[in-house]
Amino acid sequence: MIPNEDEVRGQIDKAAGTVKEHIGRATNDPILESEGADQRSAGEVEHGIGKARRKVGEVIKDIGDKLGS
Repeated sequence: MIPNEDEVRGQIDKAAGTVKEHIGRATNDPILESEGADQRSAGEVEHGIGKARRKVGEVIKDIGDKLGS
């Protein structure tokens, strides 16, 4: 299982958003905290889309392998 570009970008955005969210909370900066939460959520969605794309690709490959046998 090799993650695709969407999965990797999603993980990076999730991590960066979490850091921003924690820094915003620690510094009492609600704008930064909110931006971090939004970025984390967007990263979760992007990661999920990437994972779904990879799984669909795996299924298509498996079907092709079975038809080619």
